[in-house]
Parts: sequence; C-alpha cells; structure tokens
Amino acid sequence: MSGRMAQVLALYAGLPASERFHVHARASSAPLLEVASRLPRGTVADIGCGHGLLSALLAVSGPERRVLGVDLDERKVRWARQALAGLPNLTLDVGSVEQLALAHPGTLDAVVVCDVLYLLPEARWPGFLQSVRGLLRPGGRFLLKEVEGDGSWKHAKALAQEWVMVSLLGRTKASGGMVLKSRVDGERLLRDAGFEVREVVGLGAGYTTPHLLYDAEAR
Repeated sequence: MSGRMAQVLALYAGLPASERFHVHARASSAPLLEVASRLPRGTVADIGCGHGLLSALLAVSGPERRVLGVDLDERKVRWARQALAGLPNLTLDVGSVEQLALAHPGTLDAVVVCDVLYLLPEARWPGFLQSVRGLLRPGGRFLLKEVEGDGSWKHAKALAQEWVMVSLLGRTKASGGMVLKSRVDGERLLRDAGFEVREVVGLGAGYTTPHLLYDAEAR
C-alpha cells in the first residue's frame, strides 16, 4: 500500500468497523491512485463519491485543488463527512450530477466518475454524460472509470460481486443497471455526449476486475 493511500485510510479510523471494511475493500480492489494521478489541479468533481475515498485522495494530493464530492446515498455521505472533516479543500454533499450541473454550469476543470454508470439503466447513460459535459469548461477533463464488458471471467466475477453488494447486502445503491459495456461502446457514448476521447487505458492488471479508464476532454 502506498503512503498516500495509507494516509487517507487513516482518516477513517473513527468510523464503525463495517464502514471501515467497506472503505478498505474499495482501496484494495480499485485503481484509485492511478485515476487520481491523472486529474489536473483546479476544481474537480467526484460524481458518485460514496464514502469519499477518491475525493480524499484528490484533496490530499493537491492541497490547492478544490474537490466537490457528491453521492445520492445519504448514509455514505454522512460517514464521509465525519471521516474527512479535516480536509479544508473538500466539500461533500448529497446530490446528483444533474443538480451539480445546475449549480456549476460550465465552470469545472475536471470531473471523475468511478464505477457509477453501469449501476444506472442504459436509457439514462446519455443524459448522465451530457450533464457531466455541462459541468465542464471547454477543454475540461473527464475521467470515467468503468468495468469493461469483455466477456472474460473477470467480467462475470464483477457482475456477481455487484449483485451481492446491491441485491444481497444492500451496500451499494443501483437504479436498475448492472450492465457492462465494451470499450468501443464506451467511446461512442462519450463522443455522442460531446467529448473527445484522448486515451482508453486498461487498469485491470493485478486486479480481479477488468478496470477500464476513459480519459476524455470536453469539446
């Protein structure tokens, strides 16, 4: 574990064991440090921030950066606020990407979305991505980290794991989605929403999940 990740995880020490377990599991199962390292300074929104782990990494790694974390899960936001209250450049709120776009139209330098889109019904994906585009200034960066629908055993394992978290344990909220797309489909969706895809990076090495990162720019 990196020193930066250990530093951020230590902020959650006062939370109940069940919440700490969830945060530590997230830290070990997703390439959040790799995602955070690609984001610019300035004002950055973390949509679907959950317990705020990625938001905290962004805030700690760039003290001059302003981080806005939003999530629809009031419980997770409450715990995140408790754990991360000492980070002055981090704001955490309950809310949606649409609400954030109304409050900050065309002003953000970057937006990051990690493992959120596939939990939504496919019919909502274009609108979600267009709302993200509405948040960004021209040339603003958008990092979208999803699980790649590549038909592999990692793909099947990821779906089974999310079924447990969403349907069995209720630890993750979904809105009828649970669909994994190929990178070709992902690139098309981003282009249709007004983004130029700069790079598509596989981040699944060393993980049992086929993590995929889209690095895009608002046109």
